[in-house]
Amino acid sequence: MKPFKFSKKNREYIKWDKNTKEVRIVTETRQSGEKTPSLQIDIDDITAQGIYANMAAVTHTETEFIIDFLFHMANQPKAGVRARIISTPLHTKRLCAALRENIKQYENRFGPIRD
Repeated sequence: MKPFKFSKKNREYIKWDKNTKEVRIVTETRQSGEKTPSLQIDIDDITAQGIYANMAAVTHTETEFIIDFLFHMANQPKAGVRARIISTPLHTKRLCAALRENIKQYENRFGPIRD
């Protein structure tokens, strides 16, 4: 089967077959004009669909951050954990910066997000 490909911004999307997708991130060019190596990210169809969460709980130790993504239904006393991410402090800080930048871009395009 020939893969289906398309590019959007700095990402190249490739669907190899029903169950295999790939996203390549093309990074900025170096001063010499040479592109830095792209990062190949593989994602299966189930993971690509995502999981909805409307809450998050964050805890940490000296060496890691734990982020639980939760789903809470109105008028229910419990919330279920949908996904847990365990990460290093450095990566968590980078994630926070990436989220800040994306929120800024979102608000520039669509207007402020109300708290």
